[in-house]
Amino acid sequence: MDFERVLKALLEAFDRQEVRYAAVGGFALGVLGAPRATLDLDFLVHRDDLAKLDATLRELGYRRFGQTVNVTKYVHPDRAWGSLDFIHAFRKISLEMLARAKRRPILNGTQSLPVADPEDLIGLKVQAIANNPDRQHQERADIERLMALYGKQLDWSRVQGFYELFNLGEEATQLRRRFGNVE
Repeated sequence: MDFERVLKALLEAFDRQEVRYAAVGGFALGVLGAPRATLDLDFLVHRDDLAKLDATLRELGYRRFGQTVNVTKYVHPDRAWGSLDFIHAFRKISLEMLARAKRRPILNGTQSLPVADPEDLIGLKVQAIANNPDRQHQERADIERLMALYGKQLDWSRVQGFYELFNLGEEATQLRRRFGNVE
């Protein structure tokens, strides 16, 4: 994927169409200082903007190849444009994540995009572990990178809440002991 080309086109189109979104996933990790190789872009998008999103992506040549109540996936026939995943924000918790997202610089500061907070990325990764235990190695590594970077700055009560949603509260407590006092 040509991330620079794709991001410039997406950001311009999303802003023009007033799509409410935030970067999540591997690219968002990189923006927050925890780079990880990734082959796609993942976004959280307000459910009320899904029709605008679909029209915008179709204009850019993407086609939808999967949709559930929670996620829509798109792919472009030109590999340089890659694939895109959109998590639908419609529950209270995901709408709050979207509202908390902060614009951060990308592409050497020439652009910016809303990126989910580190705590919210951790929450999404905890959900990914709960939904698909086969992904736990990569997801836990991502979580620990974020915790190592943000340690004392994290809202640990929010992190704890995400873990407790999936009956993993003790794991959060242990991680706070490891990373919560990082200088």
